[in-house]
This record gives sequence, structure tokens and C-alpha cells, in this order.
Amino acid sequence: MPELNPWLDAHARAATVHLLPAEGRGTAMWGSGFFVAPGWVITAAHVVRPHLARDRNLTFAVRGETQVNDGIPVPARLAEWLITDARAAEVPPGEDLALVRLLDDTVEHECVWLVDRAVQHVGGIVAYGYRPGQESHPRAVPWSGDAEINVRDGAYGLRFKPDVEFPSGVSGGPLLDPDSGAVVALIKARRRERDGGLAVSIAALRRFGPLYGEVMRAHDTWHGRSSAQFGNNTWIDAQHTVVTGNRPTAGEAWTPRDRRAALSRLAALPAPPDGPTVAILARQAISGNRWPQEGPELHTWRDGHGLLYDDARPMDSMILLRYLQLVALYVRRRGGNVDALTEWIQDRLGLHTWPHMAAFVTDARLPESLEPGPEDSDRVVIPYPGPGEGPTVAVLLDPVIGPDPAHFFWQIWIDDGDGEPELFAEDRSTHGHRPGDLVQALRRPLTDVFHARDRAGRPVPLEVALPAEYFDTAVHRWRLNDIAALDDTYHLGAQRRVVLRALERRGEPDKKWAARWRAISAQRQLNGWRVPEPGVNPSPRQFGDAPHSAVPVICRSVGQGLGRTALRLALESGHGVALWRVDGHGGGACSDSCEDLHTRTKWLFEPLESITELPDRLRQLRQEISAQRTDRRWAEPLALLYDDPRRPLPAEDTTPLDAPL
Repeated sequence: MPELNPWLDAHARAATVHLLPAEGRGTAMWGSGFFVAPGWVITAAHVVRPHLARDRNLTFAVRGETQVNDGIPVPARLAEWLITDARAAEVPPGEDLALVRLLDDTVEHECVWLVDRAVQHVGGIVAYGYRPGQESHPRAVPWSGDAEINVRDGAYGLRFKPDVEFPSGVSGGPLLDPDSGAVVALIKARRRERDGGLAVSIAALRRFGPLYGEVMRAHDTWHGRSSAQFGNNTWIDAQHTVVTGNRPTAGEAWTPRDRRAALSRLAALPAPPDGPTVAILARQAISGNRWPQEGPELHTWRDGHGLLYDDARPMDSMILLRYLQLVALYVRRRGGNVDALTEWIQDRLGLHTWPHMAAFVTDARLPESLEPGPEDSDRVVIPYPGPGEGPTVAVLLDPVIGPDPAHFFWQIWIDDGDGEPELFAEDRSTHGHRPGDLVQALRRPLTDVFHARDRAGRPVPLEVALPAEYFDTAVHRWRLNDIAALDDTYHLGAQRRVVLRALERRGEPDKKWAARWRAISAQRQLNGWRVPEPGVNPSPRQFGDAPHSAVPVICRSVGQGLGRTALRLALESGHGVALWRVDGHGGGACSDSCEDLHTRTKWLFEPLESITELPDRLRQLRQEISAQRTDRRWAEPLALLYDDPRRPLPAEDTTPLDAPL
């Protein structure tokens, strides 16, 4: 491990503190922590849990060396912790973080610099904390030591090589990477009866969600101002020396000082509406390239900056500047003030080695999916995304050959609209799942994919691909939460656009299907077409000659009888859109409810200006039903086929799906 920069060491020591009871309640220290933003301390949740389990509002104290309030303890309270079960015997690494808030806003102190990359560090680190004093001198004693992390344990856990002994009390202290000059983790625990210990990656901090965003904006703002307050004697200047060796850098290098200037300006902007927006802009900055895996959630513009690294070093400054320009465009298009950011971008562009490449930054344009759209205007119906217009999530349900009753294997695919779909998760079961068990099996992966892809005001559409004979499966009634408020629109069909697709059509679309889709997409007035018509047996010619503005509406079950025949003929004739009732009747004549359905669907189609509006129009009806609009209940059993051949489902795997014996 390289020799630690003395200024970086001094700043880290100044930012490290220990926690102890409030005045008059004892002097025994609880554990360590460190300042991350003005008034904000990070520690391990297990450090404070024994003392706050009964009363999380209990006041306690934070004390540092003389740089912090002259060494006098400062009152503090728990702001939040990640613990989900305060009675559990062990706190898992992903939950072992707590945010502590000082009660005195006037206390000045140093703040560590937190890594912006969401990676689990492996390699040498310097650990800081406090250990209890001796009986003759009970005050806690500062401690530091060199160590090496050599094991990643789960999404957030880290393990040290067993060649360092951590004393009691240092849990919650920061772990500094001497090569990058950033804090990358905090100490979780020492290993019982042997050397080494456990740590928590600082990426777990993102699990605080909006509170994480608030703290990180304060962090970046403070570091941005510290250069004006303290000249060249700041954490970032020490970090700059470590990274550059104090040698002049070419303009293409993105230095710690560049990062400080950029992130402090990003912190002044309105927060991003959601993680997918951040990811889209970061991907646009590198011309659509992708990262090898999803990584932790993205809550801030800073998190997008943290994606733009090549291993441990930032990418070329042109790419970082392009990202900043895209963020500025996004915020400006929504009325935000980005002058400070854009002026700095222009100044920094002038320092690049290749100024003639500036157009790569200045000519950057928002992708179509992030232009202000229906969710930003008075128009209430959100069009369904076509190619290049936004993501969709598809669940493919493959029937298992053999068992009775039916079983299905599932796959979840993400189609970002600008390339090939990507497999997000797949069934690892042995026998597949019965239809009634599918929701339970899909609950966690669907929750995860929605969390990753939903944008504010625009939940990602869900496409469920089934063989046509199973189209009476009421997927719009699925729900991912067992418990919900009485007025909560917790069914998937009320939360997002839910459509069905024909599993038989996956792969390359045929000419009939593509031609009819082009034709119906050009229509500005659509009509519901009653099929089968009373007294008329459906025929291939009838469906082939149907007007391009006609959407088949079936009041019968499509799993049997005439309803099944009608749907099969619609698919064979190239129809990509159809409506039917999942609880429709089988044989026999139509009833009054059928007449009511066909009358009301005329009202459903009247306001539509494009077929792309139908899925969200139906979603709104379902939401109104959840809000106890009884006059909308006629639409509750409706299922929608919306099968866009321009975004085909992944081709079929030729390996047979046989049920194991």
C-alpha cells in the first residue's frame, strides 16, 4: 500500500468522531462515526441500536478532537437507520448504517469525501475510529490502522484479511482508500477470537432513498464551498495530490478538483425525478453503451456521474462534460436555472486537449423519451412507447410440456426501446408454476424491475406473453403487495399499463401482422368491432377484410368456443390489438351485459387520437374503479391485446421445456 498522504490523513482524523451518552448519563463510548456533511454523522446502526431500541428520539452526544467544538460533546439524535427488525440478533451488512443529526447547527467540522462510484472496494484501506480509554484516562482514544479488504460478501458486505486486530469501539469508523482519496466503506465489526473484521460498503447509503439525496447534496455543496473558505488546504486538494502526484494534467483528465466543481453545481439543481432518468442520461453521455450490471439505485445526479468510470478512473473529461450538459438540458427544459453549471462547462471545455471536439458536448441532445411529454403537460393519456420511445417490461410464460394441470416457466425481459431486449430474471424452479402460483413467484423480480425502470409519473408498461389459449388469465388483477390501504390502487392494471401479447408471435414478425399494425397506427379515429357478430360464424375473410380502424371486441371467453375461434382468426389475420372479457360467457346467446359492453366500448374509443393511447385509457378506467367509481365497473374484466411487431418478443429458445420426471 502506498504511503498515506499526511494531509489526507489529517482531514480523515478530523472528521472521525465517537458517540457516547448525553451529559449526565455516563461517559462510556458507544462506537465511532464520521462527519459526511454539515451536521450529519454516519455510523453503524448496531452501534446505536442497543441504546435507542426503546426510544429512537433519545438525545445522545457526538465528540471529536479539538477541531470539533473544542472537543466538547455535541448533542445529537438519530435521523434514520436501515434496520428493518430492531429485535433481530444480527444486523445484516445492507442494514448496518445509521444517519445521526447534530442538534447544534453552528458547530464547524471537517467532512470526509465519499466515493461516488457504487462499487465494493477491494484492496488496501486506512481505518479510523476510537477505542475506549484506560481506567486512569477514560476518555476515548483516536485509533487508526492499515488493513486490506480481500472479500466481497453479498451486495454490501466486505471482509478484511486476517492480519489486523480491530479494537472495540471502532465500529462505525470510516475506511479510506489511500489511492483514490475517498471513503469507500465503514467498519462493521471485528471478528470474534481472530484477527480481521467486517465492513459495509458506502454504496449501502443509497438505501436511505430521498434522505440519502438530501445528505449527498449537503456533502457536495460543503466541499464545493470549502475551496473558497480554506484555499488549497482541503480534503479535495489532498486528494488531487494523491491522484495526480501534483503533476500537471492534460485537459482530457477529469481530476478531483473537476469532480468537486461539477458535483457542487449538480447539487444546486432540482433532484432528478427517478433513477431511470439518471441512467438514461449517463448512457447517452457514452453514446448508448451499457454497464455490465445494474448496480445500486440511482437517486441523485451525482450517482450518474459515478457511473462514468473506466475501472477506478473517471472517463475522458469530454464524456463527463457531456453528461453535465445533458443534465442541464433536462433541467432547463423543465424550467430550472442551470446558468452556473453551463458556464462552468464552457470554461472547462476550453481546457481540453482537443477543443475542436467541443461539439460532442455542446451539440448533445436529450433522447426523445426524456423530452417534456404528457406527464409534464395537461394531456392526461400517456401514449404507449414504440421503438426508441421508452422501456417496456415483458413477462414470458412458457407452458411446460407434460403436466396436467398447466404449469409455466417464466422469464422477465427489459426492452429499453433502443436495442435488443435484455433478460432481467428467469425461473429457476424445477417444475414451473401453476397459474395461481405465478404472482407469488414473480412478486420479488417484478418489484425489482419496476423499481429500476419506473420513472416519476410514467410507470413502465408490463407486457405478459402467453399462448392464446390462456388469454383469459386476468393479469391486470395481479397485485404485488399482500396488504394495501383500502383506497390504494394496488392491482397492477390500475398502477400501470398492462397488456397481453401472443407468445406464438415471438421472434421475427410476419408480413400480415406488420402491415396491419402500420395501418392501424395511421388511424386517428378507432372503433370497437363486435366479434363474433350475433348469428354470424367468424371466418378468416371477415377478419382479413376488417377496416384498419376496427379493434375486435369479444364479450365471450377467448379460452373456449366461438371466442377462442374469433381470437385465433384475429391473430392469424394480423390483428395486433383486441379487447375481451376474461370472464366472458362460453356458449349460448349474448346477454344484456354483452350489449352494455359493446355500447360502452364506443365511449372508450371516442376520445382516442391514436391506438397508442388505448392502454393508458384502459388503465385510467381501472384506477377509477379502484376509487369506487361504480359506473366504470363494466371495464374491470377487460383484457387488452397490444402486440407491436416493431418491438418483437425475444425469439423462442429451441430447447424443449419438458417437465422433469
